[in-house]
Amino acid sequence: MLRTETEAYVLTRPALRSGPVIFASPHSGRDYPADFLARAVLDTHAIRSSEDAFVDELFDMAPELGAPLLSARMPRAYIDLNRAADELDPAVIEGLVRVPHNPRISSGLGVIPRVVAGGRAIYRGKLTLDEAEARIRRVWHPYHEALASLVEEVRAEWGQAVLIDCHSMPHEAIEAHTRPGQPRPEVVLGDRYGATAGREVMERVEAAFAGAGLRVGRNAPFAGAYVAQAYGRPSRGVHVVQVEIDRALYMDEVRVERLAGFGGFRELIAGVVAELLGTAGKVRLAAE
Repeated sequence: MLRTETEAYVLTRPALRSGPVIFASPHSGRDYPADFLARAVLDTHAIRSSEDAFVDELFDMAPELGAPLLSARMPRAYIDLNRAADELDPAVIEGLVRVPHNPRISSGLGVIPRVVAGGRAIYRGKLTLDEAEARIRRVWHPYHEALASLVEEVRAEWGQAVLIDCHSMPHEAIEAHTRPGQPRPEVVLGDRYGATAGREVMERVEAAFAGAGLRVGRNAPFAGAYVAQAYGRPSRGVHVVQVEIDRALYMDEVRVERLAGFGGFRELIAGVVAELLGTAGKVRLAAE
């Protein structure tokens, strides 16, 4: 395997690719810059509530099974890699002229977030536009340059690319969007209602998670955000499926700690990854 580390990301490539699948984790970064923490009004524990904590670890076997894994290093509270670079929030960045209405920005979740989970403000004042642009230049652009390069590289080799955009979702968010009497999904797959992935690709991803015994939903309450919209082009052979996993399955959301059964759940996800890559035998051999 070949591992590349930068300030923005860690990219681990397999020694030999087993198919056109790419895994990426844009929200699991946990390298909090000291100057960022110093100016935040939240403590280091509260500020982690925005993380898709440990998602990169859940999928870290992908390179061993033949697929590249791109993981963010910087946390979502610092910069959100699943937003467009121009989704700038005038409520947290000085010097911006009026911006078009955008519900993500209005809720404080632009590319430079104003709040963490629960709507809790990150800063006491505002950042300068220069500060915001520096973050985007140092972190956002390198991550997306790496992701775009991976997608094109895989598509050139295999004729298509399937990007699995890996996330986790708060347990309470699923409960709030599940109708009484209906089963609560443990995994929600998003393809922007068919816009970012072909039907057969979506069905294969759904079957892999369902085959592992997980309850799977589609597009509600999460249909996919910037990464899916920007990269998903089924007509060009580029498919993107956003995967949201219920955090309660593997972590203590309050403490931001792995549950005792984390290793077992990671093995379950390894089976899902192997199924998607067509290398289920490797998992069995490794277990033996």
